[in-house]
Amino acid sequence: MLDRVLRLVCSATAVFLVTLLPWLGISFAEGTSTWQKVLTALVMALVLGVVNALLKPLIKLLGLPLYLLTLGLISLVVNGFLFWLSGVIVRAAFDLQFNVPFWPGAILGALFVTIVSVVLGWVIKDYSK
Repeated sequence: MLDRVLRLVCSATAVFLVTLLPWLGISFAEGTSTWQKVLTALVMALVLGVVNALLKPLIKLLGLPLYLLTLGLISLVVNGFLFWLSGVIVRAAFDLQFNVPFWPGAILGALFVTIVSVVLGWVIKDYSK
């Protein structure tokens, strides 16, 4: 249970950090307080985890020929699409202002969130030993 909470915190931290890169276009709404940003990052990380768990295997199965043809590079586009879709769900279902542009911000943002989440996960796992 603690492992899942730590992974959620790592993902939320990565989502928060990606908004600090202005050239990606991923941002919170103007005038959002720090606590609202933290809540939005946590909700975004949770939604991203659920969307990845539910849709990613189905998309990989349906797009298997594309994965083989592009030697897996299409996964960058799929991850970007799922990141963008998570942002849309956060805005629509939870009424939280989190803006994710589709191209190229979502693809680069998803890549950044993945890398930062993995690195933070390694650091926390090594620190907890």
